Parts: sequence; structure tokens; C-alpha cells
Amino acid sequence: MTDRLFKKYLKYSSLNVLGMMSISGYILADTFFIAKALGASGLAALNFSISIVSVVNAFGLMIGIGGGANYSIHKSRGNLKKANEIFTIAVKMAMLVSSAIFIIGLLFSKNLAGILGAGGEIHVMANIYIKTIMLFSPFFILNNVVLCFVRNDNDPKLPMIAMVVGSISNVVLDYIFMFPLEMGMFGAVIATSIAPIISLGILSRHFLKKDTTLEYLNTKKDLFNLKIVKLGISSFITEMASAVTLIVFNLILLNQAGNLGVAAYAIIANIALVIISIYTGISQGMQPLTSQEYGIGNKHNIKKLLRYAILSSLAATAVIYLYSFFNAEFIVNIFNNEGSAKITKYAAEGVRIYFLGFFFAGINIVVSAYLASIERARESFIISVLRGVVLIVPVVLIMSYLFHTRGVWIGFVITEMIIFIISNYLIKLTNKNI
Repeated sequence: MTDRLFKKYLKYSSLNVLGMMSISGYILADTFFIAKALGASGLAALNFSISIVSVVNAFGLMIGIGGGANYSIHKSRGNLKKANEIFTIAVKMAMLVSSAIFIIGLLFSKNLAGILGAGGEIHVMANIYIKTIMLFSPFFILNNVVLCFVRNDNDPKLPMIAMVVGSISNVVLDYIFMFPLEMGMFGAVIATSIAPIISLGILSRHFLKKDTTLEYLNTKKDLFNLKIVKLGISSFITEMASAVTLIVFNLILLNQAGNLGVAAYAIIANIALVIISIYTGISQGMQPLTSQEYGIGNKHNIKKLLRYAILSSLAATAVIYLYSFFNAEFIVNIFNNEGSAKITKYAAEGVRIYFLGFFFAGINIVVSAYLASIERARESFIISVLRGVVLIVPVVLIMSYLFHTRGVWIGFVITEMIIFIISNYLIKLTNKNI
């Protein structure tokens, strides 16, 4: 039984890691091509804008993961009608939220670019990126929701294929739009925005399968479900944490090191997105299985799945950190198209310090997802809100005051270390009571 459980975990987590890494490839491809085509100013504009991508994804993941966990629990207990009611409400919630984001983007994208710190020519490019992402938010959000539900309907392979194909199309279109067609920043963001549409097209195949149990019910059910929000809020805050961290780091580095400091952080932040996607993939691979085991009351297997996920996270971080530590300059210079010595200096030092925090961040992300998947929404929320706002902002402000730009990187490590201690306590407390 243990061997079968591990194989199932390995299948779900590996497919999800691959899929999530391909999604983060949206931004990494943008970073590479923008660096080549638009230089340091383009990188700075991207970094001021990318927090909006995190906000849009945060809503999609909250509805998708919260709804998916709820769907899986009801399905494992044999209540398919209730499970599909959850899916129906989740789709309606996704369309409502994305409609609001669409309107805000249409009317206030320039204001948002200014609030996020962009000025001059950088403001023009940032506005293009922000507006386009927000106008395409219905596709980004619905894609995240459908990915999660299909995964929870015992089909982890199709979401992986959808994410990978979407990412490959993004890379190809990035090149075509930015170089042969010379569309600049708009070319980069429109390539990214087409990717979730392609992904949704692939995911639609799931509803044509004979063995699918996932169904949109044509009923006048509620437009909102609090349980979806409760189980998905930790994923929302985890994704929002990326946006908050970006904004705080950008403003501090802009003040201390100017646009070159922001450009250096753009490189680190976008590589970090790929690394975070590994932990997200591990936790999303674990989630359907823990929700199923929780639904049937198998406490022993729930704890085993958590252990598998934590060990996977630590192993991945060890490999990533060792490679990054010894190859920091090489990694940075892939994106440093102008060959700026200052960007290399800031970013290489940042890689070696900032990436230490991933030893703790990976476990924190896994633990938060685990708690949500077994209906421990309050404990999951505590971890997520500490990561997202409560600790990161004051710690980074204090560290940057004491140690200048180096303190920004140190602040991230200290924050994740403190949250790791809290996560460990919450897990011990929860596992005693389930």
C-alpha cells in the first residue's frame, strides 16, 4: 500500500511540477526576450508590472485550489452532485472576479503603473503590460480554475500537457512578436496572454471523455461559496505574497540603487518564480491525494503524503542552491544583455543570499497547502498571511536599513525562517488532532 501511495504521489507531483514550471516559463521567456529587445529599462518595466500577474493568478488559484479540494472531498465520499455544484459555483466566481479586474484594467492601468513605482519611459511600457494582463484576466483565472478541477477529477496528465503546450506557444510567440514583428513590450505580453487560451482549449478535452465525472450544472445555484474561499485563501495569499514582495523590494531597491537595482531584482525575482513553481507543483500534486485520503478518513496516509512532499521540497532546494551558488554570475548574465557590471554585482550577491530562503519557503508552501487540503483553513491562513504581509514587510525594511541592498536579500531569508518555525509548530498540533 505504501509503495502504491508513493508511486501515485510521484506521478501527481512530477506532472504538476513540470506543468507549473512551464507556467512560470511564461515570465522567464518574457524576461529573456525583453532583456534582449528592450534592455535594463524593459526589465525594470516588467518587474514593476509582474506583481499584477501574481494578483490575477492569486484569484484563479484561490477559486481553483479551494474549489478543487472541496470537490475532491465530496467526490471521495460519493456525493457527485454536490461536487459538481462546487465546480459550477467556482466557474461563476471566476467570471465575476475576472470581470471586475477587466474593468479596473481598462480604466485604471496607468494609475496602477504609477502606484507600483514606474516612471518615464518605464511607465509607458509598464502600462502596456499591466493593461493587457488585466484585459485577458478572464482567461488566466478560468485556466487556473479548470486546471485544478481536472487534476482533482483523477486526470493529472492533461493539465500538465495543457500547461506545457501553453508555455511552449508563449516562447515561440514571444520571439515572433518581439523580433521579426518588432512589437516591443506589447508583443511580449500578448504572447503571454494567448497561452492560457491555448491551455483551456486542451483542457476542454477532459469534458469529452467517457469516464469524466466533472460536469458544469445548468442551475441557478449561488454565485459564491465561502468554503471555496476558506480552503483557497492560503493559496491566494501565497501568490499575493509574491506581489507584495515584488512591490516592497522594488520600492526599496529603487530608492537605494535606482533602476539598475530594480533590473537586478527583476532577474532574481523571475528565476525565483520558476523555483517557487516547483514547490507549488509539489503541493498541488499532493493536494488531491491528501483531500481524497482525508475524505475517507485515512490519517496514516495523510501524514505519509506530507512527509513525501517535504522531502521532495528539500531535495529540490539543495540541488538548486548548490548550482546557483557556484554559477550565480553565469545565471545572471544570461539576462544581463547590456553587460552592466552593477547589475551583475547586485544580482549575483542576491542569488547567493536570497536563495537560502528557499530551504524554508519550500516547506512553508507545502505545509500551507497540506493544511488547506485537510480543511484546516485557519492554520493554513496563518502561515500564508505571515508570508504575504505581516512579517516580510517589516523584516525587509529593518534589514535594508541596517545592511543596505544586501539587507533586502537577508530579510527574505529571515522571514521564511521565522515562518518555518511557526509551520512546524502548527503541523505538530494539527497531526495530533486529526
